Order: sequence, then structure tokens, then C-alpha cells
Amino acid sequence: MPTLDDNHTGTRIKEQRRLARLTQRQLADLLPYSYSLLNQVECGARPATADFVAAVAQTLNIDVTALTGQPYVTELQRDRLAELVRPIREALDLYDLGPNPDLVTVRTDGQLIASADRMCEEVRATHLRTAAGKLPGLIAELTHAAWSTPSTQLWQALASTYRTAHDITVKLGYYDLSAVALDRMDWAAQRASDPCLSAVRQYMRALVYFREGEYRIGRRLVSAGQAIVGQAGETREALAVAGQLHLGASVISARADDETSVDLHIAEARRIAQRIGDASDVHWLSFGPANVALHKMSAAVEMRLYDDALKQAQKIKLPTQLATSRRAHFLIDKARTEMEIGHTEGALKSLVEARRLAPEQTRYHPAARETITGLVHVSRRTPDTLNHMAAWVGL
Repeated sequence: MPTLDDNHTGTRIKEQRRLARLTQRQLADLLPYSYSLLNQVECGARPATADFVAAVAQTLNIDVTALTGQPYVTELQRDRLAELVRPIREALDLYDLGPNPDLVTVRTDGQLIASADRMCEEVRATHLRTAAGKLPGLIAELTHAAWSTPSTQLWQALASTYRTAHDITVKLGYYDLSAVALDRMDWAAQRASDPCLSAVRQYMRALVYFREGEYRIGRRLVSAGQAIVGQAGETREALAVAGQLHLGASVISARADDETSVDLHIAEARRIAQRIGDASDVHWLSFGPANVALHKMSAAVEMRLYDDALKQAQKIKLPTQLATSRRAHFLIDKARTEMEIGHTEGALKSLVEARRLAPEQTRYHPAARETITGLVHVSRRTPDTLNHMAAWVGL
């Protein structure tokens, strides 16, 4: 059975606690979790769940990434993904410079708009390396075109491409850069006068605060997004965005242990999904009946209702058109649930399948890494597959 090194979330929690000059007992008294759990997480006997990490980060007034160790630079360098981040950072800084006189050739507006859509599709298919390599050039071209011959369609495409930059940098763990991308998305969406895009941006901002444990701010952002999308009337696009905002609110409410709000938001999202059916083509949100079911299961996971979550997971039939990124996320949630209730073989199987579908996303997903950590500790005899998974994520 392999032993974990000291580079895990529990160790980083211990380091930050000591820097704050707190004992384990003192920190536990400030958390909505027990002293026993804190002790087990710090020594590596229990995985650090996302809600636990967020609570510790908020209490210590530090970023979540200080505890999770993101971005996972060693693995990113090994995969040659780290070198793709700097060009994205530079491209995001071009937004207010106007047309670029150094661009010799620029594709037509139609070609650029189609490329922005294909970029979203590649991220949903978890082709992160491919998308990250193409992204800086597309941002540069769209920025030049939008400044040279402004149109609603070009500003929309630029806003969509900034959203893609957010998606990529979040998946790779560069949360500071993802925040910049969301600011640029808002900047372009305002020039497009597109309330739906602006509301999608509020949804993504809400998930940032969800990750950081600021649930009240997350809920306020969802409400702001609902107010914005309300300006677009009851179009299919607006309804899909409103439904996705309800789904975002459901997991935020779950993390805040507000089961009543979870049920209300899931019910409203289900009502919209029944009305418009599958709308996964709208802003690449994957909204529809299947995504409602997936969020209901995720909410149960966040509320630590693992038996209920697993029962739901076993009944879910994923449609063939569901994005690979969403499918892999479901498998990671399912693996966490299976590990928590002692189904270690099932958890490992779910993680292996997530890796097969979306290797880059799974390797850099904090929940996947923590679940692998937990499996290593609870397994009396570690199978070769788990050994390989642990080595793969750098444990």
C-alpha cells in the first residue's frame, strides 16, 4: 500500500493553521465541523471535501488554492499545459487597445464567430490542450475585428471566447486568471447589449463564490442574473439561462445546508426543463432534464446525503448528447459518494471511467484528487489500478 507524501490538502491546512497561530482545537471551534474530522484531515486519514476546504479557507481568511495547492504546477508542466497559460494571460490584456495594426490577416466575421463556437465545443469535449493552444490567437483576432467593425455578433463571439478562457483556466486551477476572464466577458457582453450573456457571467461568478465558501454572495449573484435575464423576455434562450441559474442556486443552497431552497430551485429548474426540453445548445450550458437530475444528485452530495445521492446516481441515464465534461463531473461526484459509503471498488471504477472520458479534466479536478487520496487511505490492499491513479495525479 502506497503512503502519501506531505504534499496534500491536510498538510497545507495544518501549515496555514499554524501560521494563524491556532491549535487544532481552536480552529475546530471556529468551523462548522468537528475537531475529530479536522484531526483526520490534517493527518491524511480523511479526504478534505470541497465544503470543508472552503470553510477552513474562509475562517483563516485565505484563498482556497492555498489549501488545495492549485494550480498543480508539476503535473501541468509534465503535461506541457503550463506553457499554454501565459499566452492566454497576455491575450486577455489586449481588450482595450483597439485594432491591432500588426495583424496581417484576419478571418471573416463568419469564420471568427464559428471558431468561437467550436472553441466552446472543444472545452465541453474536454480537449483542453487543443482549445488552450488556439485560444490566444482567436481572442486577438476577435478583439481586432470587434474594434475595427463593431457588431453585436462579434462582441457576442468575443464574450463567448472570454467565457472559454474562464472555463479553461478554472479547469487548470488558475483561478486568478479565470476572474480576469469573467471581467472581460462582462466588458464584451455589455457592448453586445446581450442580457443572456451577462446573466451567464453572473452564474459563473456565483460559482466562484460557491468554491470560496461565500454562499450569501453566490446567492445574490444568482438573483442578479435572474433580474438581468428577465430583460430578455421568455425566449427559449432566456428560459434556459434562467433554468441554469436555478441549478447553480441549488448547489449553493446545498453547500449552505438549506434543503428547502434546494428543493425550490430544483423544482423551478425542472419546470423550465419540462417546458423547453433539452437546451444544451444554448450558451453551452447543458441545460435540460438530464442536467436537472445531475444537479439534484450533486446537491445531495453537497449535503452529505450519500445514500440518497447514490440511489439517484444509479437511476440517472445520461443522454448521448450530454457534454463529456458534464459526464466526467458526474462520475467524479459518484466516486466521492461511493467512497464515503464504503463502496471503494465502485469509486475506483467511476474514477477510471472519468479518466478515460476526460483525462485532463479528471487529473486536475480537486474532488477527484481528494477521492483518490481517500481511497489510498481506506484500502487495506491497494490494487494496481489505484496505485497508477495515485501516481497519475502526483500523490
